[in-house]
Amino acid sequence: MIGAPRVGTGPTARMSEAWVTRDIAVPALRLSRFSSLRAFEHPGYLPVWTGSLVSNIGTWMETVALGVYVTQVTGRAEWTGGVAALSYLPGLVLSPVGGALADRFDRRAYVAVGAVGQMVLAALITVLAFTHHLSVPLVAVAAFLNGCINMLTGPAYSVLLAELVPPEDLHSALSLNSAQFNLGRVVGPLLATLVLAIGGIEWALLINTLSFVGVLAALSRLRAPTNTSTFVLKGLWKSLWTDIARGVDVARKDAGISLVLASTLIVALFVAPFIGLVPVFAIRVFHQGASAASLLVTCQGLGAVVAAVGGGVLIDAFGRKRVLEGVTLALGPIAALYWLSPTLVLAAVSIFLLGAAYMTCLTGIHTVCQARAPRELRARMSSLYGMVLNAGYALGVWLQGALADRVGVRFITVSSAVFFLALMVTLKLLRPRSFDATEA
Repeated sequence: MIGAPRVGTGPTARMSEAWVTRDIAVPALRLSRFSSLRAFEHPGYLPVWTGSLVSNIGTWMETVALGVYVTQVTGRAEWTGGVAALSYLPGLVLSPVGGALADRFDRRAYVAVGAVGQMVLAALITVLAFTHHLSVPLVAVAAFLNGCINMLTGPAYSVLLAELVPPEDLHSALSLNSAQFNLGRVVGPLLATLVLAIGGIEWALLINTLSFVGVLAALSRLRAPTNTSTFVLKGLWKSLWTDIARGVDVARKDAGISLVLASTLIVALFVAPFIGLVPVFAIRVFHQGASAASLLVTCQGLGAVVAAVGGGVLIDAFGRKRVLEGVTLALGPIAALYWLSPTLVLAAVSIFLLGAAYMTCLTGIHTVCQARAPRELRARMSSLYGMVLNAGYALGVWLQGALADRVGVRFITVSSAVFFLALMVTLKLLRPRSFDATEA
């Protein structure tokens, strides 16, 4: 799935004007009373959203299948966390580059090329599985290459999607994109459980390969704007690094953006690894297999979908500042409750709550990054957010997985949740008005 779950905007005129659907008519939906759903009213958004959902369902089928495969073959949480980290590690370098490139290409074609590249990688893994040549090192290489493509094209996808709506519906576009990402997290693992039980890992991988047709079909129904920038090779790298440096400087000087980027790093290091370690928790703590892992991933996705759809209502009622303060303080205790769950049922309930809190936090942070950035720098703000989130997650999931092999899964994960809570409480006590800039 290209670019999920990022959403951003870019320097061109908003895409409800600059990008149009080709030969389709999407009826306007009367959803204005429910602010989180308003993006569906704009032509072009729904086809891209639907195509991304189809692709994302396949991606989550592959994620569950390969996560279970690596855990069962190696028996080590360090390998499971390490392979998951390889998909995000390239973000440390490539995400800022992708952000700078997002304004240099026809973004529709750029994202389509990335989707084709990911389809080819998925097809190769599928062939290896069908011919019984699949191995953990090959899965790791594919995860790294897939991560490289995703980080280079993710900011362009973010700009493309968010600019299908006017600025006042940015939060709706971001929330609904998060909803489709997590709806894929719900449907994908359920289908993966069924396919793994009936046909095996190779069939889950085949379905993922075919799912990329969904996003490619949606992109084909968009027509590029007339003001697409011309790509110039001369002086490319010098110009790219100049663009990246400007984005970093703006983020550093803006109090709201710098705060939420720092918060993103802390969340990524200490809380987000719960995503990649689901197979480890299901297999090594509850001594169950793919069905338990799929149940936990599905419950997390359901929680995130609920939060994505209802997040706008919370912000309308309480304001972004209060919502962000509340959810960052709640993340630590909810994560600890999940990792301490004595039964699979309680773990499923806890990860539902954790998925909701986690998505509310990231959606709020993402919106702050986009709303406070100058229009011509929003793609770069999206790339910086992606860099911090992905690099922090890659380090956190690998480190927690490695330590879990040595001191126990519950001990290291609960300790991380408690440490995260301590950091948030300390920030609140020392800087009680630290989140004020997020409201503007």
